[in-house]
Amino acid sequence: MKKSILVSIAFLIAVVTFAQDKRHLKLNKDTNLIEVVYYHDNGVVSQTGAYTTDGKLQGEWLSFSTEGKKQVSANYDNGQKVGKWFFWNDTTLKEVDYNNNAIANVSEWEIKSPVTDSN
Repeated sequence: MKKSILVSIAFLIAVVTFAQDKRHLKLNKDTNLIEVVYYHDNGVVSQTGAYTTDGKLQGEWLSFSTEGKKQVSANYDNGQKVGKWFFWNDTTLKEVDYNNNAIANVSEWEIKSPVTDSN
């Protein structure tokens, strides 16, 4: 049950943010990746990440709320979900471990003090 809910949340975040028109693209000639920044309607960064030149998600992707709070940290390798993903909200932190593009483990913690971002 938890796994299907998390997958649904991740899919919803991806669909909503990727459908936005406000974005900035830049080809990184050193890595040959297309770096992208998506923006919410209010101008705050919505997501950051990179694509391969054939359009597959690559590396770390970060998602932010309309207030600029980090909500999701995700990792891709050539379009496949890999490694540890983190989902934050006001009360919990969820860690989802991916193996072979499938959920291998889900952990959840209660947040007792606010999470701050030094960026």
